[in-house]
Amino acid sequence: MGTSTPQAVEQRASKPDALELAVERAMVLAFAPLHKRVFGIAIGAACAVLLAAVTLMSIVRDPSDEIQLRILRAYFSGYSVSAAGVVIGAAWGFGVGFIAGWFLAFWRNFILATWLLYIRVRANLLQTREFLDHI
Repeated sequence: MGTSTPQAVEQRASKPDALELAVERAMVLAFAPLHKRVFGIAIGAACAVLLAAVTLMSIVRDPSDEIQLRILRAYFSGYSVSAAGVVIGAAWGFGVGFIAGWFLAFWRNFILATWLLYIRVRANLLQTREFLDHI
């Protein structure tokens, strides 16, 4: 076996290995903030498709049995269980879903940023805990 010079040992110790890089990339992705507008559009589109599909299924199954969806008239102006109601319901679903998704992303980003700030401040305080003892 060959002998290692101190410089070679130091170089190996300073280079992060593949596992550390993979973990670092995963952590950056996990703690990345959500884009509020894009998340709102995604949730809005999903709600629009869901409301339109439920209305279409109700029309196709039994047009006279619209009791389950009748309550939506109280919340969505102009909504009815009809072909026009599919479009109006999809528009309302997109609007409500967009607002809900935007606020969900906002609060997730806010809570995550606050939590990370708390962890960072706590770590800094623990590092400097004995600072005055060394003066």
